[in-house]
This record gives sequence, structure tokens and C-alpha cells, in this order.
Amino acid sequence: MKRRLALGALLACACAGAWAHRFHAGITDISFNRNTGSIEVVHTYMAHDIEALLANLYQRQFDLSDPQDEAVLRKYIDKQFYLLGADRARLPLRWVGVSTSVESVVIYQEVEKTALAVAVRAHDEVLSDFLPDQVNTVNINHAGAIATLTFDRHKKELDLP
Repeated sequence: MKRRLALGALLACACAGAWAHRFHAGITDISFNRNTGSIEVVHTYMAHDIEALLANLYQRQFDLSDPQDEAVLRKYIDKQFYLLGADRARLPLRWVGVSTSVESVVIYQEVEKTALAVAVRAHDEVLSDFLPDQVNTVNINHAGAIATLTFDRHKKELDLP
């Protein structure tokens, strides 16, 4: 009986590990910083997904603390995420930096000296070109009122509220 319980517990742990990363999601927060007069964009992705993407694209391991490897990630993010103005032109998103942990990759960008109202549309295709079930949530903070948009493989570009 003890052997069956131990085997059952072992199988339950193995199954939990297999299900631990069965979803793929990213979160982006967009807000206006009154102190700098800039739109701030903060993306958070699962580290495992970013590592898998970069390894798949370049067939090597990446160290995002290395400026050259960070530049590769930057190029990808710049291609896959952008904000559009009323004229449908891309706003100049400036790369501020990246921080990493075992669990996540956090990317910081900004549109300098630009009011949030100038951004009228967002394009978010980060990881959805690589992971078919990737879902990206974008939260837009308008002076404390949060609006949320959801992007996936089929919804790549949406109007900002």
C-alpha cells in the first residue's frame, strides 16, 4: 500500500511538471509618466519562452546580460511590438533595457516626450509567431483607469481605447 501511495505521488508530481508550462502568455503595461512626459512600456515574458525562441531562431544559447545578445532580442521585439500614431506611422519606441530572472524576462521601452493619447493603435506579435497558443495581454493605464487588450496569433493589431 505504501508503495502504491509513493508511486501515485511520484506520478502526480511528474504530471504537474508536464503541465507547469502548458500555456504561453506575456503581459505588457503601457502608461504615461508625468515626471518624464513619456509613454512607458514594460513587457514581461516567461524566460523559458524567450530562451526557446532565440535558440530556435539562431541555433545557440543566449545570455541576455551580454550586450550583443540583448541587441538580438531588441531587434526581435522592435519588429514584433510597436505603437502607431493617428497617421498610422510607428511611434519611436526607445529601448531602455532588459532585466532577467530564472522565471521572467522584463523589457523596458519608452516613447520620449509623447502623451499617451498620441498612441492610437498597438501591434503585438511577440512570441505568437513562434508559439501558436501565445496570448499577450496589454494593459493601458489612462490616469489610473486600466483598459486591457488581448493579442494572439489571429489578433495582431488593435486600436487602443
